[in-house]
Amino acid sequence: MSYSIQLYTLRNAIQEDLPGTIKKVAEIGYTQVEPYNFVATAKELGAALKENGLTAPSGHAPLLSQDQDEIFAAAKELGISTVIDPYLPAEHWQNAEDIQATAAKLNAAAKKGAEYGIRVGYHNHAWELESIIEGQTALEYFEGLLDPELVLEVDTYWASVGGQNPVELLARLGDRVKFIHIKDGPGTTDTKAQQPAGQGTIAVLDVVAAAKSLEVGVVEFDDYAGDIFEGIAQSLAFLQNNAAQDVNA
Repeated sequence: MSYSIQLYTLRNAIQEDLPGTIKKVAEIGYTQVEPYNFVATAKELGAALKENGLTAPSGHAPLLSQDQDEIFAAAKELGISTVIDPYLPAEHWQNAEDIQATAAKLNAAAKKGAEYGIRVGYHNHAWELESIIEGQTALEYFEGLLDPELVLEVDTYWASVGGQNPVELLARLGDRVKFIHIKDGPGTTDTKAQQPAGQGTIAVLDVVAAAKSLEVGVVEFDDYAGDIFEGIAQSLAFLQNNAAQDVNA
């Protein structure tokens, strides 16, 4: 497996200077990125990635609310092989019928993605873990409804905020989890309090080890009180020095 950076972390810098931001990411030592909103930035982003020798194995896009063909076409152009829907608000996760409907929509999106050679996934926040459906978390209930080719990207920080032990959750979800979001901090909804990996309350190394079928560990900060480039550099250094040594192979 390898490490990547979710570019949403750097959204303010990207807004000011996309090519310069991507260059800094490469200089810090990242070899992969996870773009968001990439339909709008595909041309400029693609050029910047190419220039800096970076790849984008995964990307976030609202598959359930925007034009899927447009999303998959842009993903293909950028070399993104897994498109992950990043967010469905809490009201969609409160009863079995709504979750069944969402799973059906995502399964349909995966069939369309397959026509482009692209895999589809879903990324959680806290509410999919706070809601309990038929004795299990809404996320796990949802997972049981997904076609085999779909994947999950577990945001291990939001899982913790949602009241779940992320290590145990990853063990229960098993091979479905191909990506995780790696972040640290106090495990609260105060995103400004998030910290570089290894400096907060999340057992980051145990989390990484628990994801047995992990392809990419994606570093992310929802927000950060310090210098964000220093934050992502510290996270990468911690992971490279302490986690499994086959990273960026």
